[in-house]
Amino acid sequence: MYEDKTLICKDCGGEFIFTSGEQEFYAEKGFVNEPQRCKVCRDNRKSSLRGEREMFVTVCSQCGGEAKVPFKPREDREVLCSECFASKKEA
Repeated sequence: MYEDKTLICKDCGGEFIFTSGEQEFYAEKGFVNEPQRCKVCRDNRKSSLRGEREMFVTVCSQCGGEAKVPFKPREDREVLCSECFASKKEA
């Protein structure tokens, strides 16, 4: 069985845990190398490689406020601001 391992991040030098569950997942996927970066550094690296997303400003269909969305709004679809989207999702 797998046991949690403490690894050192090659970017920030901090320690992070490579859990037994993560090790099992790596084995199932056929990955042979252990992760070299902590989650924060991995996320930062991914976002820097991906670049900034283009955001579109439109009017919220529900409250009439400003809505910033990562897609080009269409006339035939409702667009919600973050707050209205969250409240609709909860309902």
